[in-house]
Amino acid sequence: MEGIENLGSARNLLKGSLEKSRDIAFELNKISPRLEKSNQRLSFLENSMKDMACKCRLYEIRSHVDRAIGPAAGVLRILDVVYELEDSLVADPDSDLFAYIATVKRLEDALKLLTDNSELVILWLEDLVQFLKNIEVSDDNWYLINVSKALDILWELHSMGQNGEVLLAALENLENEYRHILTEYSFPFPLCSLLPSPKGKASILPVSLPLPVVEKLQAITEKLASNNRLENCVSIYAQVRSSNVRASLQALDVDYLHIQLSEFDSAQTAESYMDLWDKHLEFAVKHLLDKEYHLCSEVFGKAGSDVWMHCFAKLAIQSGINDFIKFGDTITKCKKDAIKLLKLLKIFATLNKLRMDFNRLFSGKFCVKIQTQTRDLVKKVVTGVCEIFRELCIQVELQRQSSPPPDGSVPRPVCFVTGYCNQLLEDENRSVLIQVLEIYQVWNHESCEEEVLFNEIHSIMRELELNLESWAKAYKETALSCLFMMNSYWFFFNNIKGTKLGDLMGDSWLRGNEEYFEYYATLYMRESWEKLPVLLQEEGLILFPGGRAIDREMAKKRINSFNEAIDDMYKKQSNWILSCKGLRLRICQLVVQTVVPPYKNYLQKYAYGIENEVETGGYFKYTAESLEYLINSFFQQKVGKFDGTKCTDLIRIKNAVINHFSLPAAA
Repeated sequence: MEGIENLGSARNLLKGSLEKSRDIAFELNKISPRLEKSNQRLSFLENSMKDMACKCRLYEIRSHVDRAIGPAAGVLRILDVVYELEDSLVADPDSDLFAYIATVKRLEDALKLLTDNSELVILWLEDLVQFLKNIEVSDDNWYLINVSKALDILWELHSMGQNGEVLLAALENLENEYRHILTEYSFPFPLCSLLPSPKGKASILPVSLPLPVVEKLQAITEKLASNNRLENCVSIYAQVRSSNVRASLQALDVDYLHIQLSEFDSAQTAESYMDLWDKHLEFAVKHLLDKEYHLCSEVFGKAGSDVWMHCFAKLAIQSGINDFIKFGDTITKCKKDAIKLLKLLKIFATLNKLRMDFNRLFSGKFCVKIQTQTRDLVKKVVTGVCEIFRELCIQVELQRQSSPPPDGSVPRPVCFVTGYCNQLLEDENRSVLIQVLEIYQVWNHESCEEEVLFNEIHSIMRELELNLESWAKAYKETALSCLFMMNSYWFFFNNIKGTKLGDLMGDSWLRGNEEYFEYYATLYMRESWEKLPVLLQEEGLILFPGGRAIDREMAKKRINSFNEAIDDMYKKQSNWILSCKGLRLRICQLVVQTVVPPYKNYLQKYAYGIENEVETGGYFKYTAESLEYLINSFFQQKVGKFDGTKCTDLIRIKNAVINHFSLPAAA
């Protein structure tokens, strides 16, 4: 029964719901026409709203344009100023340089304003372009196309402000004017400035430019530097001024600086080059580069020390200062001989003389190349000097193996060595050599010996004396050996006395040489000329009343023997040489005193006994006068022979013995 009741309740509920649904459906049928009308109204409203939104967007574009109008107008006004300045910059800067630079400054300011304003307008228009791309204003995008064109034009103006062709042309004009001014006031250093003045000093003309010219260069430099063109300015300055320095040097004929090592044909040629090198390097450093150093400081001083030091370094290198250093380096590579030592001393003396100038001019980071080359040259010079100096004594000893002069004259090596030692002891060479030896000892951590030079000279002279003794033994003729030693010791005593070498060796050494000379002169007379009067001795002659010897045969025999001895002596000794005129006169006088008086006495005593035979061919070949004349003709210097009167002049004989004093590896 309960189930039936429940079903009845559900039936009634469903029936009520069905009736309500029919009522709702009826009402919906009545509302449908009204909804359709509302839908039509909404579509119209939507179209209206779209049209209103488009108008709003166009209004926003206007606001963007309004913000860009002000800066754009400024750009146009500035552009007009730029065009006006362009016309004034067409003129030559030489007419009024400072006015031209002022105009360039105004152009720079105008271009900066042009850049700033165009940049501001570009920002607004870029926003507008982006806005137009995000919306659809019209089908043909007219707005977007025109705004894009305007933006392109502004970018061109912006570029003009940053890298304006007008400004670039003006700066190039300034660079050309800079070069023109430098060229106009640059001319080779006058050679007359090297000539002594009446007071004995060189009259150096100033190289500095006039103050107005310097001010012009400074103004151009400052303007170019503000536009990042300072390096161009430095390059132009270095190029023009270095050309001026090279022209000054070329007027002195410095082509020898480029000579090759193989072209040093003789020691004398190299010596002449060294004198020129010393004079020209001092001129280049003290009178050319020193003036350029100060001039660089004046022109580029406001730009900073690094700038003008950099400029001077470029100028110095381009002017050819390195050629002087390379020439010295070439000398260090020459054949290692005694003469090379003197050349190396000359190089060291020159560099040492200019050391303060080098340190002042070529210090700093920009002259590293010059500093390095100079230090290397000094090192090679010091090492080369010490190597040669320490082998000099060995080289003198090696000469002992050679043969002495066949005529008994002073050997050329003796003249060379003594003259060479004198040169080493000259004030300028001695002080430099001692300084070099001390430097070398410090570099090699050796104990410094103050007397090393003098001890070495003493050793050389001892070896030279041993050479003389060895050479004297090589002669087969005792008389020639004595004449050789007599020549040599006379040379030592007379040519070394009063020289630096003589002062070093001392008076006792000189007196010893004089005593040796006397000894060998006595021995020479005993072994040669003193044997002639013996042939005229009267022992064994038959004397008749009145005390006169009338043994004609005996007189003839003695005269004949004497004549033969004289002829033999002439034949043997006519080619012997006494190198010094004073020595020659002394020995000839000694010979005359030894031979002529006995011969003259003999003639006075015995001529009457055979006087008739004088007319028929006779035995009296010589009169006392003719014999004296013959003797005085002995020992004469032959043409082409070395005149040993003064051997201290090393330059005159160095070429004759240079090959004997080269330093082979075996030494």
